[in-house]
Amino acid sequence: MKELLRTNDIALIAYVQALLGSEDIEVFEFDVNMSVLEGSIGILPRRLMVRTSDHFRAAAILREAEIPLPGED
Repeated sequence: MKELLRTNDIALIAYVQALLGSEDIEVFEFDVNMSVLEGSIGILPRRLMVRTSDHFRAAAILREAEIPLPGED
């Protein structure tokens, strides 16, 4: 698994999951339950992970949709 995106924007998370799901790329959301520790105020980012074999294609899809990826400013 490789990290594709890290954000606390739940709308962006839903959009990316829908975008990649439509391309048959399975997305795994990590750190969802961390909100219990933070008091559910949304300050800790969630990580979207994809299989290593899907990472290149998933990153290309996000770039095409103009979604910034980690390390790309």
